[in-house]
Amino acid sequence: MSKRIYLSFWIILISTSFSMLNGQTDRWQQKVKYEMNVEMDVNSNLFQGTQKLHYTNNSPDTLVRAFYHLYFNAFQPNSMMDVRSRTISDPDRRVLDRIQNLTPEEIGFLKVKTLSMNGKKVVFEHVESILEVDLKEPILPGQTVVFDMEFEGQVPLQVRRSGRDNAEGIRYSMAQWYPKMAAYDVRGWHSNPYIGREFYGNFGDFDVKITIDKSYILGGTGYLQNANEIGHGYEDDGVKVPNPKGKNLTWHFIAPHVHDFMWAADPKYTHEKVKMPNGPMVHFLYVKNEKTEENWSKLKGYTTDAIQYMSDNFGKYPYDQYSVVQGGDGGMEYPMSTLITGHRNLRSLVGVTVHELIHSWYYGVLGFNESSEPWLDEGFTTWGTSVVMDAVFDKNPNFIQDGSYKSYFRLAKAGYEEPLSTHADHYNLNSAYGPGTYNKGAVFVEQLAYVIGKENFDKAMLRLWNDWQFKHPNGNDVIRVMEKVSGLELDWYYDYFIASTKTIDYGVNSVEAAGDNTKITLERFGLMPMPIDMVVTYVDGSQEMIYLPLVIQRGSKPEEAGMPKRVATQKWPWTNYSTEVNVGRPLSEIKSVEIDPSLRLADINRENNRIEVSTLMPKK
Repeated sequence: MSKRIYLSFWIILISTSFSMLNGQTDRWQQKVKYEMNVEMDVNSNLFQGTQKLHYTNNSPDTLVRAFYHLYFNAFQPNSMMDVRSRTISDPDRRVLDRIQNLTPEEIGFLKVKTLSMNGKKVVFEHVESILEVDLKEPILPGQTVVFDMEFEGQVPLQVRRSGRDNAEGIRYSMAQWYPKMAAYDVRGWHSNPYIGREFYGNFGDFDVKITIDKSYILGGTGYLQNANEIGHGYEDDGVKVPNPKGKNLTWHFIAPHVHDFMWAADPKYTHEKVKMPNGPMVHFLYVKNEKTEENWSKLKGYTTDAIQYMSDNFGKYPYDQYSVVQGGDGGMEYPMSTLITGHRNLRSLVGVTVHELIHSWYYGVLGFNESSEPWLDEGFTTWGTSVVMDAVFDKNPNFIQDGSYKSYFRLAKAGYEEPLSTHADHYNLNSAYGPGTYNKGAVFVEQLAYVIGKENFDKAMLRLWNDWQFKHPNGNDVIRVMEKVSGLELDWYYDYFIASTKTIDYGVNSVEAAGDNTKITLERFGLMPMPIDMVVTYVDGSQEMIYLPLVIQRGSKPEEAGMPKRVATQKWPWTNYSTEVNVGRPLSEIKSVEIDPSLRLADINRENNRIEVSTLMPKK
């Protein structure tokens, strides 16, 4: 055996052993490599394309079928997306019955014309927004195969996220536009039909060439390879762009290690860019007019500040570019990019950009499954939006997650809340989906800091990033990271707050004199148990904390900076609905007793969390 081969063997062995020690040997994921050539006719809104897909089966399973997403087929009358929008009791106002009313020239479609695997034709069937493929030969574990495809499509009139001619006049918002191999993981295939909710895909590499009228300016995912040929602000400084012959230009992008590819195009785009000193090139593409010019000019500074803050606090952004592109129907995240509507006031414009930018960490790099666990992606992003907006836009003098908590409280009291473990497509109501996945998801994150302590939480957030980027962690993986950092047991927290709709409600039942001491009785009225921070405020203005961890968390969080000094720790079994706490000072010295003045505990009835002792004292 040569020295080089011997060294390689030991590197592989050590790497395998390290992976086993980290408990991720079962976390295989499929690998994709797309090569696509697309020609867009801007007059008819039709496009033709070829796709070569190198697909590596890293699973232990033999695959006999495969599935592609054909998202544009959802934009046709009587599609599942159309029917869902017309039958759900509170439809998305952007969709309503618009799909049903699309004309043949306005619908979307995506059709596969030919498909082969390793040069042999395969049998396939279009089943609305899914292509079902029966393989003539199985794909064995560890095998890489090559799919070759010809496809054609029509860009729908913009209804939801993607499409042409949106409400602000942007010609093309090309999201979910190509035949995309469905994800396959430890749970099997994820070939969910498109009804307008979320996405999940395999990490891989994209090599995309887009031929379009030369007056159009493009932006989105990936790195432009022929900038000095294209121009439009992409070229290197000082380079003169040649005037191409013919009416079309071909834009060539590559995007390594991403799980989707979005592009947008408009002949009216202004393209501006900012190079961060220790970060990516940030591109801004928008139609400059009286509704956008001032605010988009200011947006550049806020966007780079937000990228820097996220990189400093939650993990360094790993790509060399990010694009903020006017388009779509609101705000939607894509790898290395976002589509946002641009006719907004400054706070709204910065807020939507920051929100979609933060998705680049949780949807884009960690790769949370937005479909199966929408709360995970939207919850972390919504939580992060409040944190980053507070840091870069304006300081909130109050509890910065207050909006998410109030939204969750309204949902919990409304009676139609569903467990956050519900698949994104299968919520009964949009009014349960939004406050649940976004706001209760954000409460889940903030409450973790309450349960394990802020210092542990900050460490765990960085460990989550370092351990799980590009690996599609799930909710249990997040809990395990928090457990490893804190040393606490947290499965109960997930089971109650994510998998059920049980609520938290604690109260101070009584504060009574007990000789020279004081007896405080606490009660649990809600069905979800939680550890309790109880703060005693004395007449002289001093404060002390009595900490009541749950027995089932198997430990205590450390004292937190900025909180009153902890003077006692008393475990509380979850089976007990009340407990007594003794304070070694007379009742006359106590001003008030309050459960969690930090407001991080998601207690749905805070009216019983505090007792002013002066109201209990006999009047003279």
